Amino acid sequence: MLKQGLELKQTQKLSPLQIQTIKLIELPTQELEQRIRKELEENPVLEENTSKDDEDEDNAPREVSLSEYKDDDPIPSYKLKVNNYGKDERPQYNTFSVKESFTQSLMEQLGFRNLTEHQHAVAAFIIGSLDDDGYLRRDTDSLIDDLAFRAGIESDEKEVDDMLHVIQEFDPPGVGARDLRECLLLQINGMKQTPDVVNAKKILTNYFTEFTSKHYNKIIARMGISEADMKAAIARILKLNPAPGGQIDDSYSEQAQQIVPDFVLTYENGELKLTMPRFSIPELKVNRKYADILMDAANSSERDKKEAAAFVKKKLDSAKWFVEAIKQRHNTLQSTMQAIIDYQHDYFVDGDESHLKPMVLKDIAERTGFDISTISRVVNSKYIETHFGIYSLKYFFSEGMENAEGEEVSTRELKKALQECVDSEDKRNPLTDDQLVTELGRKGYKVARRTIAKYRDQLNIPKARMRREL
Repeated sequence: MLKQGLELKQTQKLSPLQIQTIKLIELPTQELEQRIRKELEENPVLEENTSKDDEDEDNAPREVSLSEYKDDDPIPSYKLKVNNYGKDERPQYNTFSVKESFTQSLMEQLGFRNLTEHQHAVAAFIIGSLDDDGYLRRDTDSLIDDLAFRAGIESDEKEVDDMLHVIQEFDPPGVGARDLRECLLLQINGMKQTPDVVNAKKILTNYFTEFTSKHYNKIIARMGISEADMKAAIARILKLNPAPGGQIDDSYSEQAQQIVPDFVLTYENGELKLTMPRFSIPELKVNRKYADILMDAANSSERDKKEAAAFVKKKLDSAKWFVEAIKQRHNTLQSTMQAIIDYQHDYFVDGDESHLKPMVLKDIAERTGFDISTISRVVNSKYIETHFGIYSLKYFFSEGMENAEGEEVSTRELKKALQECVDSEDKRNPLTDDQLVTELGRKGYKVARRTIAKYRDQLNIPKARMRREL
């Protein structure tokens, strides 16, 4: 039977200031800079304040009252001080521009080579076949077929290989490699052959699998080198560029290399100190000329002046909301990051992952009094520079589970323990998932087999039979 009735629901409509704040909180530093400059262009009431006579000592946003202007609503601030390094703009990158300049650079280098017209055409086709990260992931036969069918160029395996070797001599070093090992070796071969470079070359040539599995002791024993020699060779390898094309994976991406941290954390005299770094965002203030128009027209009966006043009033309100939103963004980000640091204090002292406690968005929401959705917006696309590296804020959040003592540990700690078990296993008889459950149990972690399989997949660790080595 159908029932009819009335139901009253209380809904809350977000104010323009709240909407503006929500949008700005989501933006990382570089995008905020662009957003502010866009607002400066579109709102004539806002202008850049170049005067530094009244700088605050603490570099915090400062309010300036403009109550002398007649308005129905109070205006809490028209001016926001934002730290900045100076006027220099940071270059912005996108996939198209990077790819285009990368390809053009290779073509320019090709033009300096003494090649026949036919060889030049083959080499140019190979350059056009490179992936965004600078690798050639197509086999020779498919290149020969495409040269014939798509470009009408007859070629053979030797010519394609010869032209690829020519390209592999170009800058950036490592370009044209067919896999990571070749990419790193191309860079090593072009270096001065110092002892650490020579050892690095031998490791990449003869022990690449052991190196990627971090079986350093095996390499030391087989090469007959010292631990210090091994560390020097590893340091040399880690300085190489695994993707010379510029558009690469998350761990080495062009974007990651261009990150401007939203926070900086230092550890001085036993204390953690959080600051929000200076960046090239202008200091904002109201344009008094337009404010004067509003004041002049407030008591006027002339229609045109009234319309002008309405226009300027709208722009003044927009400026007020925008500036206040920036101020609230600053305070929200700072409060959230400080709460994360307080929650994970022991971890931030030394960067030891074993000190990273289980933490979810709700934990920080309860500490700050903000909504979980607000914490999520703060965490998204934000980074902090610490004395042990630059990290995404998302990195510090993880679910928890209990160990054998009933204490809660983070899933990241469990994953680290799992990785250590796999790294130290006998590769001739790698541990099965059931055996990994037993090993982790010995370490004090209560975990189910299905959980092991789940975390193993997340860590990109193959099944036992795929990890077996001779």
